[in-house]
Amino acid sequence: MVSRVPVASPLLMHAAFEAASEAMVLCSTADDTVLLANPAAGALVPGLRPGDPLTAAPLPELAAAAASGGDSFRSHHQGRFLYGLRRPLDDDHYAWFVRDDTGERDRTTALEAERARAAFLAEAGRRLSASLHLRRVRRTTVQLAAEHLADAAVVILPPEKRHSAFTRALPGHAIEEGTLAEHQLAEVPGLREVIDGFPPIPSRWLDASQVPGWLFPAALGPVSALLVTPLPGNAEPAGALILARVDASSGAFSPGTPSSAFGTAGFSPEDEALTRVFATRAGAALAAAMLYQEQVDTAAVLRADLLPPELPETDGFELAGSYQAARESMLVGGDFYEVFGPSEAGADTVVALGDVCGTGPEAAVMTGKVRQTLRALRLVKAGPETMLRVLNQALTEAGRRQRFVTLVIGSIMRADHGRLRLELVSGGHPPPLVLRADGTVEEVPASGTLIGVMARTSVRPATVELAPGELCLLYSDGLTEARGGPAGAEQFGEARLRRALGECAGLPGAVTLERLRQLVSDWVRGGPGDDIAMLAIRAHTRPPLSLRGGGAPNQSPYLTAARRDRRIRPRA
Repeated sequence: MVSRVPVASPLLMHAAFEAASEAMVLCSTADDTVLLANPAAGALVPGLRPGDPLTAAPLPELAAAAASGGDSFRSHHQGRFLYGLRRPLDDDHYAWFVRDDTGERDRTTALEAERARAAFLAEAGRRLSASLHLRRVRRTTVQLAAEHLADAAVVILPPEKRHSAFTRALPGHAIEEGTLAEHQLAEVPGLREVIDGFPPIPSRWLDASQVPGWLFPAALGPVSALLVTPLPGNAEPAGALILARVDASSGAFSPGTPSSAFGTAGFSPEDEALTRVFATRAGAALAAAMLYQEQVDTAAVLRADLLPPELPETDGFELAGSYQAARESMLVGGDFYEVFGPSEAGADTVVALGDVCGTGPEAAVMTGKVRQTLRALRLVKAGPETMLRVLNQALTEAGRRQRFVTLVIGSIMRADHGRLRLELVSGGHPPPLVLRADGTVEEVPASGTLIGVMARTSVRPATVELAPGELCLLYSDGLTEARGGPAGAEQFGEARLRRALGECAGLPGAVTLERLRQLVSDWVRGGPGDDIAMLAIRAHTRPPLSLRGGGAPNQSPYLTAARRDRRIRPRA
């Protein structure tokens, strides 16, 4: 037995059509006449009535689709986003299904806006964190704000010495920088409160018409909305960000200048929230840049006192110094030299060259202590040997473990016939070298124990005389221990230093030091090295006398116990 499939009556079909939640419009294929429109369709397209031609529908996009035989349309009608799709039913009928996409469109728009905000904040974070240069961070902040948040942006820093620095970005103009008097801050609505650390005033409460002319030039146009946001720093504001939106309908934007991207719109709560997040990141970048600048300034002040001193003008002899830190970025390290010219403390010139164990800032701090101690001892007329002993006592009696120091100190006095007499003492330091006029290189037999290691120190002074044109070289072990050469691990060594120094006979002291420095630099070929300090003392070359036999022979009468034919004499 074959069962019969029930067929819905026309009344039942019409009832289902009317009850459908989706908007449907039933039309005749022959002449596009509207046959039926359910209540959902009437709600979306008011005025759509059966018997009217669909080509004259009150929804223009639907009428155009019907006239052209299109299968779909999209329309923004009475605040709604509508989407329609045509489906054939039989040879004589078809139906339009219309859907309200406003909610989905709003969700899509919100998602796109959120993605745009996230992309902007990511770009802002990347660009703001790319530099610790304060001026560059300020310029980046206003540039980003003017591109993404408002028509114009200004960053104002907290007052310093009754003036505030500002950076301003305007459409179509180069970024401007300048300073403002502190009293001018009160002229901007909400700015003084933000600078003083109070919560910001919402944009809707700020009267944009009260913006002073110096903040935004008249060429920008009338400001329609103003927003003042703090730039959070370390426990206090790093500054303030001022945003302005301009009424584009005023026509103030000159030809060739981008018009306002925000129209006459003010700052919505979402805009203010985004600005606060951006300001937090910009404030952190500004605070970091300010802290870095303070550290750089402090380091520069401290480093200035640790740099090698300017050599004084001397009478009868030449002084030349050279210093190269192991870390070029530090400029200072553990090696040093010091020169004390004639004064009430003594008629002689005192020179010192030392090496604090280690490199870098720790060694540089110790260097400063040693140099200050030597300066104080010079004021109390202490001689080289006394300086060594007192310095050793000061370091060994310090309350904590100190780095040890090697040091050579010399007293320079002028002798007869253009000669120089040097009294030298050493505390564990490489012995000075003397370059004679004939190119011979001699070692000064001054010796002693390391400074700052043992409570009692042993010192063996030596005296050397320089004839006109002769030179005494004080140097640190970074010169001879520089590693390089063919294998990259061989020390420059004392033998190479002596040969190189011997080739400099007759050259000025500065030229001699530069020659040695270049040879060592070529030897290490950019590899790691130690601090290197050098100090050259050279007797001025005496011009030849016109009288026969005039003047004194260019030889020193001093003899040493160690080398009878040399001019170095240890002190008993």
